[in-house]
Amino acid sequence: MGVGITFVKPAFCKNPKSNCLLFTENRPSMIIRFKRFLRILFIFLLMILVFMAYQGWRYILAPNVNIKGAKAYLYIPTGANFNDVCNILDSAGYLRSMKTFKWLARQKDYPRHVKAGRYKLTQGMNNRELINLLRSGRQEPVSLILRKFRTLPQIAAYLGKNLEPDSAQFMHVLTDPGLLSQFHLSPQTAMSVFIPNTYYVFWNVAADELLKRMYREFDTFWDSTRMAKARSLHLTPIEVITLASIVEEESNAEEEYPVIAGVYINRLRKGMPLQADPTVRYAIQDFQIKRILLKHLSYPSPYNTYLHRGLPPGPICTPSAAAIDGVLNYTQHNFLYFCAKPDFSGRHVFAQTLSQHNINARAYQQALRNWLKKQKNN
Repeated sequence: MGVGITFVKPAFCKNPKSNCLLFTENRPSMIIRFKRFLRILFIFLLMILVFMAYQGWRYILAPNVNIKGAKAYLYIPTGANFNDVCNILDSAGYLRSMKTFKWLARQKDYPRHVKAGRYKLTQGMNNRELINLLRSGRQEPVSLILRKFRTLPQIAAYLGKNLEPDSAQFMHVLTDPGLLSQFHLSPQTAMSVFIPNTYYVFWNVAADELLKRMYREFDTFWDSTRMAKARSLHLTPIEVITLASIVEEESNAEEEYPVIAGVYINRLRKGMPLQADPTVRYAIQDFQIKRILLKHLSYPSPYNTYLHRGLPPGPICTPSAAAIDGVLNYTQHNFLYFCAKPDFSGRHVFAQTLSQHNINARAYQQALRNWLKKQKNN
């Protein structure tokens, strides 16, 4: 009675004396087997769910960005497609699994939304974070630290090194008279808008767009206070910058800027040539010249202020804000001359008359000869 088996005589068995009996399991046994089947099915489905969850984690949430250090930058050039992005990532070795990245990128339709730019990657980013970043176009700006430049090619080379357009593209923009005229500039004055400072721009900014940005910064710099001071000098902002570029090249001591500016403003008002050595150095385009000699003074160039009165055609460097403000806030005095001090401090001694200036100049020259003689003996 505990076996759970029932014997039955099948319908096809007609002979009553026949021994053709069949047995069937009772209902409790069938239930047990069904429950066992359900348990196996549940375990199987659970295994599938666990596998799917693991795959979802691996393809979407698992760390996939592998870089050296805490961060790196991914540069996607203008016009790049999805395959280009994959090739850049692969060649840089930034991903642990390219397969999972490609799969999720296609699921999120990134191949149709590739955006150029400079993107900051952090160690351990997952595919979802990376693709969301690239798809959104939230790029990291470049910190452009503009210091003193002496020529347009120097500016173009620096910009080409730090931004997507190359130096040739920047040179084309900075020397294009038609484009520059839109900003009241010329190839001779284009350097004026690059006022030394730190600027944040997108890596893939077009060359002409950068010029527009720098002009806006230039316009902001020339606020109403500075403009009023320039007008009082009867100079335009570009003329102030041109004069400031000479002042900055004359001295490394910022406290001298207003005094030196006062000398040149006095000479301009008297109609005297500026006779600024830095303009001769710029005219020759040899910035390694330590001493301007008599042979240099006759070098034919509109920038040579020994030959031409007034200001040169444009700035001879990108002067600092301190030099510009030194001109705008020049010291009022009667000095017309200055030369280097004989103590080689880099500072200057000033004079009202040529005779006094010649005395100062001879003192410096004698000190220089003595120093050179001492160096030779050593």
